[in-house]
Amino acid sequence: MLVPPTSLSETVRTGENVRRIRKMDGGMDGRFSLLPVAQTPLPPHPTRITSCGPSERELISSAITSRAPAPKKPRARAASCLHMVRPERTEERLDSDKGASVNVEQSACKKSPGWDSNSGTSRCKATVLGCVITSHTMLSYLTSGGCRLPFYLFAVVLPLVSPHNLNRHQHQEQGDKDRPKLLLVSFDGFRWDYIYRVPTPNFRSIMDEGVKVEFVENIYITKTYPNHYSMVTGLYAETHGVVANEMYDPALNLSFSMETDSVYDSRWWEQAVPLWVTVQKDGGRSGAAMWPGSDVLIHGVFPTRYLPYNASVSFEARVRSIIEWFSAPEGEAVDFGILYWEEPDESGHNLGPQSPLMDSIIAGIDEKLGFLLDELKKAGLYEKVNLVVTSDHGMAQLSPEKIIELDQYVDRDLYTWVDKSPVVGILPKEGKLDEVYAMLADANPNMVAYRKDDIPEHFHYQHNVRIMPILLEAKEGWTIMQNRTGLFMLGNHGYNNTLRDMQPVFVARGPAFRQNYIKASMRSVDLYPLMCHILAIQPLPNNGSLLNVRDLLSSEPTTSAPASAHFTPPPKVSRYSYAPVVGSFIGVVMVLGFLVVYVILVTLKQRPVLKHRSWEMSQPLLQEDLHL
Repeated sequence: MLVPPTSLSETVRTGENVRRIRKMDGGMDGRFSLLPVAQTPLPPHPTRITSCGPSERELISSAITSRAPAPKKPRARAASCLHMVRPERTEERLDSDKGASVNVEQSACKKSPGWDSNSGTSRCKATVLGCVITSHTMLSYLTSGGCRLPFYLFAVVLPLVSPHNLNRHQHQEQGDKDRPKLLLVSFDGFRWDYIYRVPTPNFRSIMDEGVKVEFVENIYITKTYPNHYSMVTGLYAETHGVVANEMYDPALNLSFSMETDSVYDSRWWEQAVPLWVTVQKDGGRSGAAMWPGSDVLIHGVFPTRYLPYNASVSFEARVRSIIEWFSAPEGEAVDFGILYWEEPDESGHNLGPQSPLMDSIIAGIDEKLGFLLDELKKAGLYEKVNLVVTSDHGMAQLSPEKIIELDQYVDRDLYTWVDKSPVVGILPKEGKLDEVYAMLADANPNMVAYRKDDIPEHFHYQHNVRIMPILLEAKEGWTIMQNRTGLFMLGNHGYNNTLRDMQPVFVARGPAFRQNYIKASMRSVDLYPLMCHILAIQPLPNNGSLLNVRDLLSSEPTTSAPASAHFTPPPKVSRYSYAPVVGSFIGVVMVLGFLVVYVILVTLKQRPVLKHRSWEMSQPLLQEDLHL
């Protein structure tokens, strides 16, 4: 665990970790924001009379309220009719920071003169046809006399005809058997060209029956945790907050390491919402077999079924769990599954990707993929489940002759080292930022030092407090160490995400995908909107683009060249339903009709009395006369 300094060299600004998301396809910038429940009082109508007289109090007492008066309170001037606020109510929403369902109380009433702090009840004013009534008596008024029928009809019919409700019922009627199924598999550190290095018949079978992407640009930095979280959020690291395998958060004053129990602290993950949470909030079910972060309570949600991370659990055991979850009875089967395996990353680090010993490791991965395909076939899931097989990053060959020793350039007492080579975060001690940067800026021609604000924009790696004030990046094949006594690996990743050796593999098959089709390139963040489209759920704001990967789908037109000239994609099938539109139109018409009836009834009921009493509306209404 890192020991943070006593103070920071830079001021931490609240909310910096959830800044803008750059939409690559449309060139539009957006922002995450937590929108509070509206608390601003409604503006008064300019023609309303500003106060109500004693006779009007009699009208309200007799025509609006019918219950016995409460014990009298000391006389006090009530607020003017012009002070109109919404009635006190409590709403429930999801707090994106805390990840829990919390009550958000509208405080407009508490700020008004009519708020009773002793009883905790609302005596806020509202106006009906120029007269003051209280929110306490509003409901009684709406449900009494001639207003009762249209009010009840409005309350009952509106939820039934709302588009959301129509879609929900339509989704329920669809049934579990017809819900799309998707399984995402990641072989850690499986470089894009490994499938050509040795015979890989199982990867080849997926390519023949599905699609392959030649060039996948993953996110910077090209390390395990950031890239796995990007796949299931569609966000760059600066936005989802998992910026490295090891991190320091100055706002929390906490350190994170994939080797410690800090990975189970929800606060590291809750700057974004992973796909399994979205699936479950949409009414679906998910299953996770050791995917990074899937055994953490994120926004109050675990996957429906999941395996706590345990590296000793075999790949075959993980596959059997996934198959069991997809094969469960209707109402229990998962719709979205994620499966993670540590190889060939571990062997790539230890042996180096150029080692001949890696050939057997790659062949073994293909055999494990074959086991997964066989189990899907045995369970009758092979033609039902959409399968995506990919990785988080590639691997580069290292040499003990290519080491950059920081101790030769800067004193260790001046900084804290965060994360490991080839991209290293440097946290200078207080007041030492300029001094440390000056020592590192031109220290070695095989290493570049960035101030945080100078990190290239195309890395999308600036706008988060967990990104350190200075970032060191080694050239491919070089290793940054403090001195040569540390652990050295023959293979590593984390370098510039545009380097070919950092690119992962990507193949997919299933009812949603084309057959025998090769696509030139995509970004790893595009996978998220693609998966949401396949699962028929609404994606959250993300950095990906469905337009970039539509040509992978069987029902979408394409501009890329197919792998086989004899392949003809099936015709596009429209699944658009007019039911929500028709329902919305009917609902609007009915609601407007009820409102017209309501206004007519209220107007007719009060007009004969009001026209003789307008001269009395020169004195403010007293609270004791409202019988509260």
